[in-house]
Amino acid sequence: MKHLPKHLQPRWRYLAVELETWPDATIDRRAFQRECWYAAQNLLGDPGSAHADMTVLRFEFAGETGEAIVRVRRGETEPARAALACIDEIDGAAVGVRVCGISGTIRAAEEKYLGRRGQDSEKRNVVFGNEERVAVLRECVADVRLDEAFAGTTDLDYDLA
Repeated sequence: MKHLPKHLQPRWRYLAVELETWPDATIDRRAFQRECWYAAQNLLGDPGSAHADMTVLRFEFAGETGEAIVRVRRGETEPARAALACIDEIDGAAVGVRVCGISGTIRAAEEKYLGRRGQDSEKRNVVFGNEERVAVLRECVADVRLDEAFAGTTDLDYDLA
C-alpha cells in the first residue's frame, strides 16, 4: 500500500503535560488516556474529539507527580488544552493537569518543557596522542575525532589546545 503524499499526511502537535496528585494515588497510562478521551468527548462532542485525535504517546508517573506527551492534530491545540483542563480526577484520585507547552516534535517537547534536557556540548581543538584534533566536549568527557572514528576520553586523557 502506498503512502500518502507529504501534503496530505496529517500534521501533529505535541502537548507537554505535567500531572500532580496526592502521594498515595497511582495513575497509569491507560487511565490517563481514557480520561483524555472522555474529557474531549464531553467538551468537544464526538466530531470535535475525533478531529482533535488526542493520543497519549509518552507517560511517566512516580510518587505524586508525572509527565506525559499528548499528540493532537495541528490546529486543534486550543480545544485539546481546554479538554485537558477539564480533567480533575483519574480513577477516583484528584489530579491537577497543566500543559507546559506545545511543540512540533516529541523531542523538542521533552527537552523544552519536561525534565529531559539535552546535553550541552561544544567542539574544541584538543591535543590527543601528540596531535591536535577536534573533540566534542560534554561535562568531563570528550569524544576525540580520529581518522575514521571517535575515541571516548576523559579530561585526563587530553589537553586543551
